[in-house]
Amino acid sequence: MLDRRLYLHLVTWLGQWPAGPGLHVVGSRRRGRPSWDGRLRPAIAVQAAGSTVLSVPPERVLAIRALARGPEAELLAALPAAVGQPDWMLADDVFRWCLDPAPLPEVGHWVPPTDPAFPPWLRLFDREVLVVRDTDGGYLAGVGIKRHDLHGHELAVGTTPAARGRGLARRLVAQAARRVLDEGAVPTYRHDPANVASARVADAAGFPDRGWRSYGVYPR
Repeated sequence: MLDRRLYLHLVTWLGQWPAGPGLHVVGSRRRGRPSWDGRLRPAIAVQAAGSTVLSVPPERVLAIRALARGPEAELLAALPAAVGQPDWMLADDVFRWCLDPAPLPEVGHWVPPTDPAFPPWLRLFDREVLVVRDTDGGYLAGVGIKRHDLHGHELAVGTTPAARGRGLARRLVAQAARRVLDEGAVPTYRHDPANVASARVADAAGFPDRGWRSYGVYPR
């Protein structure tokens, strides 16, 4: 049975869940509203067990349903332009979630994201981020939480090249996942299928690969 928090997240985030077999193009006004970082996400899809829900702006539904009658590769290639953003990127990810984070020891501290020493991607967040520093206070690794809605919070993690191989990322992700669950939401995690290192972090932190997929149109 699907966890209620995950169900509510997908319904809220996409506009519909679940759906029957095949691809279902649905309209959601959330696609025209700023996302967690203040930028639009005009197309988002989640695929599981042979069913895909593709969420797009309501005024684009009919045109994209017409595209969806053809091969998937053609739909994906045309999707950025079909939602009015031809220069944006199409991301295709493994979609994971966690209900029981790995019992790894905590390693980071929650701090405001405004430190200029943090990498630019981490300073996009508007709430506390989870960070590991070295003995001199230098940044080593961090996690930010993308609060898509009340029910689903996605984790993003990054480690400096010099700090990789120490297990920091997996410990940070597990620690952040526990916080998300304490807040009453379900933690999610997405990564490129080719990113083996990110997949290992997810596995070790308690985010198994259940064969789910997510794709969407995002700003570069």
